[in-house]
Amino acid sequence: MTKAVRASLALVLACIAPALLAPADSYAQETPLPASALEAHLTHELDLAGSFSGGYVYDLTAGRPLFSMRADVEHPPASVEKLYTATTALARMGASTRLSTLVLGSGELSPSGEWVGNLYLRGGGDPTFGSRAFIRTHYGGLGASVQSLAAALVKDGIRRVNGRIEGDESYFDSLRGEPSSGYAPDPYLEGTLSALAFNRGETGPYRGQHAPAEYAAHELALALAADHVKVLHGSTAASTPPGARTLASVSSPTLAQLLSLMLPPSDNFFAETLVKDLGARYGGAGTTAAGAAVVRSTIASLIGTHPRIVDGSGLSREDLTAPEQVVALLRYLDTNPLGVFVRSALAVAGHSGTLSDRMLHSAATGRCRAKTGTLTGVSNLAGYCEAANGHIVAFAFFNDALAIETARSLQDNMAITIARY
Repeated sequence: MTKAVRASLALVLACIAPALLAPADSYAQETPLPASALEAHLTHELDLAGSFSGGYVYDLTAGRPLFSMRADVEHPPASVEKLYTATTALARMGASTRLSTLVLGSGELSPSGEWVGNLYLRGGGDPTFGSRAFIRTHYGGLGASVQSLAAALVKDGIRRVNGRIEGDESYFDSLRGEPSSGYAPDPYLEGTLSALAFNRGETGPYRGQHAPAEYAAHELALALAADHVKVLHGSTAASTPPGARTLASVSSPTLAQLLSLMLPPSDNFFAETLVKDLGARYGGAGTTAAGAAVVRSTIASLIGTHPRIVDGSGLSREDLTAPEQVVALLRYLDTNPLGVFVRSALAVAGHSGTLSDRMLHSAATGRCRAKTGTLTGVSNLAGYCEAANGHIVAFAFFNDALAIETARSLQDNMAITIARY
């Protein structure tokens, strides 16, 4: 860290220390900051951040901008990108939509309960599909389990499968990563992309082209075995043939619930799965490129802006957007009923998600909710604050070419200032 950066950081910490140490309730008794003080303070903070940073702040209650500095300059949004993905998913699919994982059969059921033929486990792009134990540990019990599918097949009278279980992931392409990794498997995804991703795309001992689908089929066979249903010829991967009929299904949580699992922790796997879902439903193909095109066209139609969008998560540095574009989206969400689902899923300062340990014991605690975004050399924050004067304020701060902790300190200081407005 250079001497200049250390000095800037020291000044930032000196500015925010009183706010961080004071109880949040004490700010409720303070006189709200005037707009001129707010603008001066935000200008000071972004001057410290340097010329590669920018911000835009808008008073939604008064209907007027409060602050703008390099607001039209585009930056990599990092995980702020997920706001575009979430909004598009809600606008296109609806908050109550659920994603289905099916078991279809090609054959017939004998009077003795033997299924004569193959079963096909067909993925529908549900990022929660997996085992009950995994769903309980990772998603608090919200998810679609393979055990539920097995139980449904048993309920339908299947006692034995005289054939194979085939995993079908053809709803998506078979690329396992996203643009930032050249579509190769990416550890930053914390999962392997597939329309039939079991436990976030685990592959077990399988290593072929369709390993996630093979592993999911294997896990269904194990779940059936636990319910005393024998599968005679094992499991593999294949596409479902025409004419196969649906025998059982399990549904994901609602889209609104999926967003509540995705946004607070900033889940890249969920975001990249959802963008492929959008491509499969509305873009002609279950690909990242098709889904990103759907997001671009939807955002353009909703708010009239054209950010560069190439993925769902913001992992790619080819994504580009400007602070005023993000605030335009936040303004749209403030007046649209779908915005309730996005706002309620944002991390809350000092309480939840990626903001659980930020802005603690300050005016922003519990009163600012936002989406963070982080890449190497990139740190962003965008969301809403309830100001001391009772107004709701939307903001976006983008900081490039700074140490992450320095950028976060600056962002926290600015959000606290907005909360005191």
